[in-house]
Amino acid sequence: MSLLLNCQSLSKSYGTRQLFENLSFSIFSGEKIGLIGPNGSGKSTLLKILAGHETPVSGAMAPRKGLKVGYVPQTCLFPAVAPSEVLFRALSARDIPDYEKDVLVQTWLSKLGFTGKEPAADALSGGWKKRLSIAEQLINAPELLLLDEPTNHLDLEGILWLEKFLGREAPSYILVSHDRYFLQNMVNRVIEINPVYPGGLFSIQGNYAHFLEIKQQFLEGQIEQERSIASKARRELDWLRTSPKARTTKSKARVEDAHEILEGLSEVQQRNRVKRAGIDFSATERETKKLLVAKNLSKKVGERLLFEHLDFTLSPGTRIGLMGPNGCGKTTLLRMLAGEISPDQGTIKKADALQIVYFDQHRIQLPDHLTLKEALSPDGDFVTFRGQKIHVNGWCKRFLFSPDILDMPIGKLSGGERARIAIAHLMLQPADLLLLDEPTNDLDIATLETLEESLVDFPGAVVLITHDRCMLDRICNTLLALGDPEQNTLFADYAQWEASLKKSAAPQKPKEKTESLPAKAKLSYLEKKEYEQIEGKIAGLEEEIQKLNQLLLDPRVAEDPEKLQQYCTEIGLAETRIEQLFLRWDELSKRQ
Repeated sequence: MSLLLNCQSLSKSYGTRQLFENLSFSIFSGEKIGLIGPNGSGKSTLLKILAGHETPVSGAMAPRKGLKVGYVPQTCLFPAVAPSEVLFRALSARDIPDYEKDVLVQTWLSKLGFTGKEPAADALSGGWKKRLSIAEQLINAPELLLLDEPTNHLDLEGILWLEKFLGREAPSYILVSHDRYFLQNMVNRVIEINPVYPGGLFSIQGNYAHFLEIKQQFLEGQIEQERSIASKARRELDWLRTSPKARTTKSKARVEDAHEILEGLSEVQQRNRVKRAGIDFSATERETKKLLVAKNLSKKVGERLLFEHLDFTLSPGTRIGLMGPNGCGKTTLLRMLAGEISPDQGTIKKADALQIVYFDQHRIQLPDHLTLKEALSPDGDFVTFRGQKIHVNGWCKRFLFSPDILDMPIGKLSGGERARIAIAHLMLQPADLLLLDEPTNDLDIATLETLEESLVDFPGAVVLITHDRCMLDRICNTLLALGDPEQNTLFADYAQWEASLKKSAAPQKPKEKTESLPAKAKLSYLEKKEYEQIEGKIAGLEEEIQKLNQLLLDPRVAEDPEKLQQYCTEIGLAETRIEQLFLRWDELSKRQ
């Protein structure tokens, strides 16, 4: 591995608010880094600094000479031009012939799943904008790719696609994500920015599960360290209380050592105070066995049928996760249960005086000029939670905000901090039924885990839309798959749904032929040998592509159109061969 970037003592603040201080780390080629940390710790800001879009207050970065960095922000904005034009503009700085640019553009559009029939880039859905933004960066072959919340706006199928795509196309990257399954599958190093660590940063080589294991050991060790220092501090305090006369050199030294021990104790105590948001939903005392019964629901949007013949019952303790691609009707169904729209056919019978709380993060758009105090407590200095009045100072602490920033405009807060405000609003409303549309967006991992615990303990019913697979597994006891109007299937867990998805995606042979054909034979000796060699062949081709890409950087090649055409053609052929090998590997692996 070669060094790509070295960072020394990076610090960043906005006014009096310190995001991070004295962060030092290095990034090497081949590293796939997950950058995590609490909301407001400066993860997105750090990515912008690494991308050169912002400057640190202090500290220095030393990138490798000529290092090419690509940056994909959380929100992708494009002009009203075709997706192909976006990619052509991305290539404007490269001195290559137009026909080469055209080949690159068409290749990348194909890789990302674009067919040429899409609307202008500014009118694409959030998920397709994200794909286009990734292509816009990768088309110039950056040595280091920075991705800020790349799974936002993607449905589950899109996330599964992204995992495979990044694994093939991006050799080195840093991604900010709170999707724990995505982190587990995609990174070989985890960096956490968090004041619980000395220096504010903790870095571990390995996957996310390994990071959690080492982190737990470290934090337990730090607690033991606090106990040891506290014991030593008590002895020194007893000695200090005897009012020693600091006349001798030895006495002076011991007084100084005692003060250092007390300072060290204060520092480690401060780090060990791990704070978590206090999320706890208000439930009514209802004992009804059936909260809501849906029978034969159908809904169309224009001429497009979203779902039909849909039946289910929501009882206390029922927690349903809605599955399916974007546009399949998940949010439509949630709005139907909330009473905002009516089904085209069927009935929804609700228990008497049923209290429904509907959370749609996209609709809770508070103005940026509102202060944190106005956002958390719009009716004055107190909020009413579970029949008790709580002062806004105590209420803000419950969501990890300091009373010192109550007058700060919320426009200066991070996306995760604003998400906590939205959840605070949700908690103030007693409910029998929670309808949650993407409640996890922008929440840090610690807050996600607290939210999950609260939902598991909630005695009413929950209907949830989320792309967070870990949350689906931890909370939901049933998954309802939409997307095929002729079939509304219930699954026990995410793994069962994913297996069904893979099965339906596999090519199906005509029924009459299938019946006459024997079952697939196990791999022959030659096929086993072929299967064992595929991984090595792919690695060899990827190495060949890397060498060819290095040759393209040679100024002499840029001046030789024939050589340039030859290398680009060889790269295209190698990439096509890799795709074929992946397909063959998939086919053979199913017969193992």
